[in-house]
Amino acid sequence: MISTLGKRCLSEVAGTFLLVGIGTGAMVAGAEAGGVPQWVLAVAWFLAVSVPVVLFIGISGAHLNPVVTGALALSGRIARSEAPFYWASQVAGAFLGSLFVALLVGRAAHVGATLPADADLVRTFVSELTFTALLIVAVFVLADLGEGPRRWRLLLPGAVVALATLVIGPWTGSSLNPARTIAPAVISGTYTDLWVYLLATALAGVVLAVAWKPRAVDRLDRGPGRVTVEQ
Repeated sequence: MISTLGKRCLSEVAGTFLLVGIGTGAMVAGAEAGGVPQWVLAVAWFLAVSVPVVLFIGISGAHLNPVVTGALALSGRIARSEAPFYWASQVAGAFLGSLFVALLVGRAAHVGATLPADADLVRTFVSELTFTALLIVAVFVLADLGEGPRRWRLLLPGAVVALATLVIGPWTGSSLNPARTIAPAVISGTYTDLWVYLLATALAGVVLAVAWKPRAVDRLDRGPGRVTVEQ
């Protein structure tokens, strides 16, 4: 029988696989077809985030992102001891997703790797920092309010990622997620300015975690699968 933590980890593997598979798969398919409008990619990334969130939030919390897990743990919203297991699961899911895309969709656009446009590292850093912070705000809202009867709140993270794809996608590739960036970079052998994405996203997570602590956290409410909370 799989332990509770084991189920959460498998959920994160599957969820991150879907995120990377759908999102970067759309990028690669679009590049193979000669290009698609940015709004099409934004819709694809909205689905890439929202589908696994809806499917897995009740099991693992559907973090799907090492920075999200780190921010939740550092701020006290989940147990810190679980973070390394989540990180390993998310990276594994991202690599499986990128391998799936490379084998079945194609290797165009560096398998969906993120690259700074015009080698503008300052714009890339600021853009990734800003939108990763917005993503974490959306996640903290879900974590603090709970899913409750307002299921539409589950769409907040996907909406932020879709907006980021529209606004900064042409500049940075819109990462907001180290696992999403590392996997296609390794699969395609594209490491150009990778450090910018890792540093910007991590810094956003640390700043939000330090600045925004939960108002009240019952130990029974910590971790994934939280459904309702009294306001």
